[in-house]
Amino acid sequence: MKARFGCKVFKVSLDAGLTCPNRDGSKGNGGCIYCSNASLKPKGAALKGIADQLAAGIDYIRIRHKAVKFIAYFQMNTGTYAPTEYLRGIFNEALISKDVAGISISTRPDCLSDATLDMLASLKGAGPLWLELGLQSANDRVLEALNRRHTVKEFEDAVHRARIRGIDVCAHVIIGLPGEDATDWLNTAQFLGGVKVWGVKFHQLQVLKGTALNEMYERGEVRLLELDEYASAIVDCIEALPPATVVHRLCGDAPLEHLVAPRWGVNKFIVMDRIRRFFVERGAYQGRTSPTFLERPVTRRLAPQAR
Repeated sequence: MKARFGCKVFKVSLDAGLTCPNRDGSKGNGGCIYCSNASLKPKGAALKGIADQLAAGIDYIRIRHKAVKFIAYFQMNTGTYAPTEYLRGIFNEALISKDVAGISISTRPDCLSDATLDMLASLKGAGPLWLELGLQSANDRVLEALNRRHTVKEFEDAVHRARIRGIDVCAHVIIGLPGEDATDWLNTAQFLGGVKVWGVKFHQLQVLKGTALNEMYERGEVRLLELDEYASAIVDCIEALPPATVVHRLCGDAPLEHLVAPRWGVNKFIVMDRIRRFFVERGAYQGRTSPTFLERPVTRRLAPQAR
């Protein structure tokens, strides 16, 4: 983004007032076992209009992070769970702002009709636009236990239909889910490389207050990864991704007032430093074990701070 626009570009999280088919009874109730809407509420979410939320978020981020341009990030709930023309209206409302460089939309693979994808493709000329598509795991058994209410096949189909329209997809993955081990994490990374997603966001499993996962954790049914275990797993997963895949995020963070565990995730810079250290110690690089990697590694993808 900085190379494209010549300045610092930051996301502004927005709440479009949409719900989720896994909450409203259409597919299920209660949402995914780890999901806490309260922990995702953006600053300015109390404001009703997209334009007002954007203005408040831009003012805050411009001061705190010295950003110049902004990505309108429709983060709350399922960002395409509404009629296509309604969605066109709220996305266009975001694009009106001269400070907005593009749009990012968080959604589910089972909430992307062809009509909605066609509409999104028509907006791409206004700037970068991509979908942040929840997968979490490429194991259907695990997805069922998470109460995701969609399948791996539905994710693959959504990525394919987006790609043929020129829409980039950034997949969300959680490392350390109940019932998974290192083999599952690597399978998920290799699966994402195979379906040719544009980007990946990695998150550690976090226990948030008020969730079904919180109850499981209190009963001793969930073991969370230690920092070194997580950092090592991330290096394994990145090595299994094709070199061209953009890694948007190495770890998640949650507001302290909502976080139960693990506490090592509070400072993401410590997590990132540990990951860099493992890269250097192991001589690791993105794509080293990827089945789709047929060319020599691009060494500049290694953490420059560590080298």
